[in-house]
Amino acid sequence: MTAATARRSRSPLPAATGIGALVAFFATMEVLVQSGMVNRFIVPPPSEIFGSFGRVIVEEHVFGRFLQTLTECLTAGVMLTVFGVAGGVLMHRFKLLQQACETWVAALASAPIVLMYPLFLVIYGRSAWTIIMMGFFAALPPVILKTIEGISGTRKVLINVGRSFNLTPSQQFWKILFPSALPTIFVGIRLGLIFALINIVGVEFLINYGGLGQLINDLAERYDLAGTYAAICFVILVSVLFFMALEKVERWLRPVD
Repeated sequence: MTAATARRSRSPLPAATGIGALVAFFATMEVLVQSGMVNRFIVPPPSEIFGSFGRVIVEEHVFGRFLQTLTECLTAGVMLTVFGVAGGVLMHRFKLLQQACETWVAALASAPIVLMYPLFLVIYGRSAWTIIMMGFFAALPPVILKTIEGISGTRKVLINVGRSFNLTPSQQFWKILFPSALPTIFVGIRLGLIFALINIVGVEFLINYGGLGQLINDLAERYDLAGTYAAICFVILVSVLFFMALEKVERWLRPVD
C-alpha cells in the first residue's frame, strides 16, 4: 500500500460524505412528506420512523428476532461458502462436469427459488431449516460461477512459474490458483449473501416464522407503517454487519503490504 493510498484510507472525508448524503436524503423526504408531495400513508415521515425505533425494540422483541435472522443468514453464508467454493473448484477441475452443469447453475441463479417454499416446507417442515436451506440454494450459483471464473482467470505466467518449480497439483492450487482467485471468489460470496438475505427475510415473511421477516409482516398487517419501515432498517443492519465481517475476513486472507 502506497503512502497516498494509506492517507486516503484513513481520511474521514468518504465516511463524512456518505453520512451527509444520507442525512440530506432523510431531510428531503421529511420535507416532501410533510408538504404532502409524498403520501404519508405510503411513506411515513423519517421522524416518525426514527421515533418508532424505541417502541419496536421494547414491544416487539426486535433483538431476539434480529439474532434469529442473523443466525439463519450466518448459517446459510457458511454453507454456501464451503459448498459453493468446493463446487466451483470441482467443476473447474473436471471440464466435462463444468460443460455439463455450468449452464444449469447459471439458470438456477435467475430462477425464483422463493416460490418453491411449499416444497421446502414439505421437506424440512415449518422450521428455521426451511428458511436456511432456501437462502442457501438461492445464493449458491453466484459463488460457484465466480469461483470458476476466478480460477480460470489465473494468469498463465503464474502457472508456468509454478511448473518451473515442480509444484505438485495440490501445491499449484493452494499457492497459485486459489490466492489468485480469492478477489473474484469474494465477489461471488458477496453476491451470494445478498441473495441469501433477500430470500431468508422473504421466506420469514411468507411463512410467518420468526425473525425480522415475520416482524415486518406483523407490523404491516397492523398498518403500522413507521414500525414496518423501522423493521426494514434492522434488515439493512443485518446486511451491513455481514458485509463488514466479510471485508475483515478478506483483509485477513489477503494482507496488504
